[in-house]
Amino acid sequence: MAILNVEDYRFLGCVAAVSYANPFLAERIDFERQALGSDFDESQANWNLLGDDPESQQINTRKIAARAYAVVAGIQQQLKKGTAADRQELQLYEDTVLFLLYYHYAQRFKNSIIAPQKEQTYEYFKEFSHYWRHFFKLPVAGLPSQKEAAHIFACFFQVRRAFYYIFRAIIGRSTVAAKLRGMVWNSIFTHDMRRYRRAFYQGMGDFSTLITGPTGSGKELVARAIGLSRYIPFRPRLLKFEKDFSETFFPINLSALPSSLVESELFGHRRGAYTGALEDRQGWLEVCPAEGTVFLDEIGELDPLVQVKLLRVIQTRTFQRLGTTTDSVFRGKIVAATHRDIHHAMEVGDFRKDFYYRLCSDIITTPSFHQQISEAPEVLGDLVAYISQKVAGPEGEAVAGEVLSWIQNKLGIDYPWPGNIRELEQCVRNVIIRQEYHPADDQATGQAALQVTAMREGTLTLEELCRLYCRHVYTNVGSYVETARRLNIDRRTVKKYVTD
Repeated sequence: MAILNVEDYRFLGCVAAVSYANPFLAERIDFERQALGSDFDESQANWNLLGDDPESQQINTRKIAARAYAVVAGIQQQLKKGTAADRQELQLYEDTVLFLLYYHYAQRFKNSIIAPQKEQTYEYFKEFSHYWRHFFKLPVAGLPSQKEAAHIFACFFQVRRAFYYIFRAIIGRSTVAAKLRGMVWNSIFTHDMRRYRRAFYQGMGDFSTLITGPTGSGKELVARAIGLSRYIPFRPRLLKFEKDFSETFFPINLSALPSSLVESELFGHRRGAYTGALEDRQGWLEVCPAEGTVFLDEIGELDPLVQVKLLRVIQTRTFQRLGTTTDSVFRGKIVAATHRDIHHAMEVGDFRKDFYYRLCSDIITTPSFHQQISEAPEVLGDLVAYISQKVAGPEGEAVAGEVLSWIQNKLGIDYPWPGNIRELEQCVRNVIIRQEYHPADDQATGQAALQVTAMREGTLTLEELCRLYCRHVYTNVGSYVETARRLNIDRRTVKKYVTD
């Protein structure tokens, strides 16, 4: 005999669907709506609009939890009495209990994220274990064992970190931003969270992630959200996680380093491996723990010879320090990013195809700021308010009004923001300091006219002319490597002229 009536069975099925759905996709909202029916509060529906604020975003969640707890309590009493339940009913009971446990501890998890402490202990795991026994220590086969409590606790903390950091990486209410949040969520958990919980939580480091998109569109923020949201095992006897999540992300800007130093930074070196190598040194691949992430920014600028070495790392998970023949093991995850057109780079031979096909198991494309505000103009106000608050603190609201007024009256709502969100931040800073902002294109037009006049008059030095031409070519192709190839000079020379 079934222990659930038809309506409770339907309701718990919706709760289970809510629990495992991607929270940033429309399906999650649909499942909540199906669970509550006419009791669903439409004004509090879309988490992408509400932001990461438990007090505002969980009105519907609280309604679901209240009803779910009543149903779970009834099931629990029947199971204690020895009433038989079929496999599907037990699965729904388990899913609903996990739903209730997660939301009971969501705020405490968030507090641990916002204010992490050195050697932090999680005393509330004791209470968590108590509730775990309360719900699952029943005279029934097929329910989770006590040993699973620590793993689920670790999964819950990971989910809370992911939710927190994704919201802070991707600001805006547009569908474009919501889709990007959903993509990042899947990069962390895959599209099937049940499977992730059962097995994939251990192997996500084997999946490299490639982030593409224009400069200033938030690629590093996305990489950081992924890196800080990885699974970290929990040790119940110590009441600690194996690693401090805030120390597991290792970013390297490859375009900021000469080729000779890139290898040392990545792989490390032995004393005497090259001039200046005065002592043994670990590279980031060696420092990175199994729960960590090495972020390779501007991977499109990487020398093809180093690409070969990184290809081996991804294939075999091994590498060698410079000056040694001993293999070391890389245990973490690689996330790479580039603003370049990788497919074009492969066509011209700047980027190895075999390297790309090792990186492309997971690809995320960050949209330009212009794409977001074209779809949802209100995103501009959201981001101006967010940046103003971050930059100006208590004066943020007043500053945001001044910045929006300047943009609307001087730049116009159709301004394309070629520098993306990074340019918007500088716009806010300019308005704070000078009460005005003039785009780089306007300044460049005047500067270019002066340079053309100087060339005609023969007053530019050869050094100034080389710098001017290098910058012109680099602006067109967007790559140090391609600029060096076209001008038949060394990549480091190009970088010197462009950045000096």
